[in-house]
Amino acid sequence: MLTRLLTRFWWSAVTLLGTAFLTFLLVNAVPGDVARVIAGSKASAEVLQEIHLKYHLDDPVLQRLGFYLIQLAHGDLGHSYVTDQSVAEAILIRFPTTAALTSLAVVMWVALAVPLGVLTARFRSSWFDRTTLVVATVSLSLPAFWLARILQYCLAYKLGWFPVGFFRSFVDLLLPAATLAILMVGYYARLVHTNMVEVLDSLYVRAARAKGASETRVLFKHALRNALIPVVTMLGMDVASLLGGVLFIENVFALPGIGNLAVQSVLNLDVPMIMGTVLFSATLVVGANWVVDLLYGWIDPRIKSAS
Repeated sequence: MLTRLLTRFWWSAVTLLGTAFLTFLLVNAVPGDVARVIAGSKASAEVLQEIHLKYHLDDPVLQRLGFYLIQLAHGDLGHSYVTDQSVAEAILIRFPTTAALTSLAVVMWVALAVPLGVLTARFRSSWFDRTTLVVATVSLSLPAFWLARILQYCLAYKLGWFPVGFFRSFVDLLLPAATLAILMVGYYARLVHTNMVEVLDSLYVRAARAKGASETRVLFKHALRNALIPVVTMLGMDVASLLGGVLFIENVFALPGIGNLAVQSVLNLDVPMIMGTVLFSATLVVGANWVVDLLYGWIDPRIKSAS
């Protein structure tokens, strides 16, 4: 068990280090003068030179990368080129908004997707199953930015049922979260459906029915629990990705989240902020892998025993 944990920890560290290395090289390969972005188009040559010296922009890329990795090893994500704010502070300030949006969206789509997946598996090949499949395919095909704009215009601007944008209270998150839920519910409904179809044909489900267990008990206790393992895997990865920033949704609804911060940092060529948001997202994905492993043992005790 200890060997397995150490191995996972080692590969997690390698993943984060590789992410930092590749991201730094890609960001610095983008054409453009960071000093010009910071100082503005009318800045004098002296001001630009001062900025180059302050941020070591004329040093070789590998030398700057080494300095950044040393800084990162001390837990310092650096400071923004544009606002001079601590990157870690900027992320922590915006994380609660992104976390609240993600949590609400996950609750919405899971509450819809799991019953839909179970029922379509139970009544497979029926009109209900086919209709759900069509709706799920359509929802998967919708561009996030387009759907967010349509819902914002129709439900918020025209009908006034929801706030148009910004984040002042829980109500402001309902429409953005519903947008995310619409985009994800179809995929998860089909994922649950596919796994449930396989599980419902297994011997232990037949045995439970033969013992007189009710259909509800068979579906939601015996079958669903065993069908959830692939669903939990995907859910963990998706939640981690969303916590790293919901780019289009936060941008459309003007939510002060990590996704909006990432977009602004890219537009401003703010290298420390770009690095910080990417590494934060990567850390969440790595952490989600650990959480998913723990959930496997709770969902199916046989996995825990095998480990």
